[in-house]
Amino acid sequence: MPTEVSRGGSVPCRVVVCRDCCCGSAKVTGVDHGEQTARLADNAPVRITGCLDVCEQANVIVVQPSSAGRAAGGRPVWFGLVNDPAATEDITAWVRAGGPGLAELPDILDLYVFTPPRRARVGRSVTPATPAARQLTRRD
Repeated sequence: MPTEVSRGGSVPCRVVVCRDCCCGSAKVTGVDHGEQTARLADNAPVRITGCLDVCEQANVIVVQPSSAGRAAGGRPVWFGLVNDPAATEDITAWVRAGGPGLAELPDILDLYVFTPPRRARVGRSVTPATPAARQLTRRD
């Protein structure tokens, strides 16, 4: 999905969704992984990535701030154990409100926020996804 730039030149929040060995797999039961990714993509540009090396937190979603959010001091927010539709909806509502740096994080999302270990933030933090995982369809 192409990233749209607003009239003010601001790039919107971006969402990185881990879909590899644990996240997005049958190891995490009771989750419609395709629906979760599609719901996020309805609200922000989504990038599917390979393993982020925090498998104990599957399903992992990282919300990166918009350019305006970064200018206001926002930094990426890592969410783990996002394994129910309500959590996905809470994240999408926060992204629609502006996300990191622009909108206050709702208290309910504190349950999912974690600080990734250093090894997940450097080196393996952005691994390429398989070609099949890159095929993201947007629901109309």
